[in-house]
Amino acid sequence: MNKYLLFFLTVTFIGCQPTNKRTQLNNTTDYTQYVNPFIGTDGTGHTFPGPSRPFAMVQPGPDNTSQGWDYTSGYQLKDSTILGFSQTRASGTGISEFGDILILPFTTSNSKTRKLNEKAEIGYYSVELENKTKAELTSTERVALHRYTFPNDKANIYINLQHGLRFTVDSLNLVLEANSEINTKENSISGYAHTKNWVERKYFFHIKFDHPIQEIEKFSKHNKEKADKYIINFKTDSLLVKVALSSVSVEGAIKNMDTELPHWNFSKVVQSSQEIWNNYLSKIDIEETSKRHKEIFYTSLYHLFLQPSNIADVDGKYRGPDDEIHKGYNKEYYSTLSLWDTYRAAHPLYTLITPLKVDAFVNTMIDHSQQQGFLPIWTAWGQENYCMIGNHSIPVIVDAYVKGFSDFDANKALDAMVESSIVRHLNSDWEMYNKYGYYPFDLIDNESVSRTLESGLDDYSISLMAEMMGKEKLHESFTRRSMFYKNLFDESTGLMRGKDSSGKFRTPFDPLTPTSPMNNPGDYTEANAWQYTWTPMQYDVVGYTELLGGKDNFTKLLDDFFSTESNDDNKHLGQEAMIGQYAHGNEPSHHIAYLYAYSDKPEKGEELVSRIYDEFYDNTPRGITGNDDCGQMSAWYIFSTLGFYPVNPVNSEFVIMKPQVSNAKILLGDDLVFEVRSSVPKGESVTKITYNGKEIKDRIITYPQIMSGGVLEFK
Repeated sequence: MNKYLLFFLTVTFIGCQPTNKRTQLNNTTDYTQYVNPFIGTDGTGHTFPGPSRPFAMVQPGPDNTSQGWDYTSGYQLKDSTILGFSQTRASGTGISEFGDILILPFTTSNSKTRKLNEKAEIGYYSVELENKTKAELTSTERVALHRYTFPNDKANIYINLQHGLRFTVDSLNLVLEANSEINTKENSISGYAHTKNWVERKYFFHIKFDHPIQEIEKFSKHNKEKADKYIINFKTDSLLVKVALSSVSVEGAIKNMDTELPHWNFSKVVQSSQEIWNNYLSKIDIEETSKRHKEIFYTSLYHLFLQPSNIADVDGKYRGPDDEIHKGYNKEYYSTLSLWDTYRAAHPLYTLITPLKVDAFVNTMIDHSQQQGFLPIWTAWGQENYCMIGNHSIPVIVDAYVKGFSDFDANKALDAMVESSIVRHLNSDWEMYNKYGYYPFDLIDNESVSRTLESGLDDYSISLMAEMMGKEKLHESFTRRSMFYKNLFDESTGLMRGKDSSGKFRTPFDPLTPTSPMNNPGDYTEANAWQYTWTPMQYDVVGYTELLGGKDNFTKLLDDFFSTESNDDNKHLGQEAMIGQYAHGNEPSHHIAYLYAYSDKPEKGEELVSRIYDEFYDNTPRGITGNDDCGQMSAWYIFSTLGFYPVNPVNSEFVIMKPQVSNAKILLGDDLVFEVRSSVPKGESVTKITYNGKEIKDRIITYPQIMSGGVLEFK
């Protein structure tokens, strides 16, 4: 049996007292050996191989190009060329942003950038280029460190401050305003850029070299360009470059660099990254002989911890959505919040294995609401991009409150949730929603059914927190709104179907064709009627089962869902990793296999979870089928490894299926361990589940039970 590395955490929660002490484990296992940063870099995973610290501001890495859906992280493994190395990016998203400050080493004799050899591991990336240079990258939280090796003492680097990973604009229109200044005495460049792409944002930077600048060539700007491009020469065969960023000021970037990286010891930064990552990765230990499974599992944990990103400076200052400077709770302010994706499993998983981050996430959301007027929907660099639908800060906040996290103002949180749900903002027409009890498809552009159903989950969440806080009128009001989904129930099909403002269902009705606002506008968001029908069952399985006429019909609808033949796969419409109508490549399907726990055939759910687990993940560059979406795809894999999943992401309960390993341990802190044991052979069904020796018959385990430690056993 392996020995384990402890990383102790503390957490406060309601009604939970330690009941099952465990012996402290040894600190000998290097979990970083199982992380392969190339997983998900080929195909639709949209991850990247560059280094990062957990939840870091900077994530330097290679950019193959600056535009295209395949290159939202800047990188595809199959692309043989490299433009250079930028300092920021998002992991696994479907839209491009960031890519700040591109740097490329080159020689005078050969400037080709075809890559020859690449290597990536925790905290380290390297590549040899056809131009006979070698680039190596590492980083702290706010500072990237580059090391370039040249074939002779004529070192040249190209710096492009106009560069960015673009989505909605071309490169000439990306930068609205910029300035940079070179200080040859300090061997540094400082400046800022004001850009507009997925969001409009400002970043400030400080670049420092470990060798004296010899010559500078500044490019002439094209007629629309605002930012500078340089070629800088050095007399050395090895060059180190630090790049620090800030959303606040150049002074903030300099302070970040001076605080986090006052030295030039590249190896020391790599080693420190590996130690920090090992602490995070050691929070779950799985006993599994397969190297493949360990690599997928620990790389999933790695991807989970890449984002959200703390964009506050070392002194806690950050630039908010109001363009004013604020100070974050505990010097933290989180962005790259892909909430339509991550509320489902990633954030519930953070409450289990990184509880010390949860209050900071919630305080970020409350502060954002006070500065902007409503809670974050999807933010990048602290700015709202309005991507996706619903307002899923709400379930994240309520999940934290229900689980007893309390280092935030609950009244402010509730006020922010209510205001976000009654004061109209983009994609949230509450007057229409309240008037009709749904979004009529003839009065809004698209996504009418999906917007209604996603809002229902938010309404349910508010009603739950209001009830716990004794706000009975709010509880009743939002409970009523959470049932609006019933207004779109089509009894003839059992599915969620669009209605117009006169109350008539959409005709003709095609439940198999997926729609998406950017590719095929219609009533659903990157999904079809079959896939979105199960959204209300995140919080109201009982109510939907009654609509269907009982458990037999509920089971039949599930069976039909997983067996009805699909149309062709279409990654741009959320149709990837298909089993019948189930599309694991996009988030609305993620909880559906677990709904078999409420059916007459729970063993069918076990079979499906195992099939999804085995078929749609791998330890290869194509090992994530569908955008990882800031860790949500990875969170599904982690939960399914352990054998349970938060179908309802806000009520502190997890639905049990079957673990995919024989033994797993979650290290909780205070010498507490929650252990999963399974003696169920692959391909066979669970006949008995116990928690601390007591049988569980309803396939539910709660957050308080898990956080109290103990043994969940499958036989």
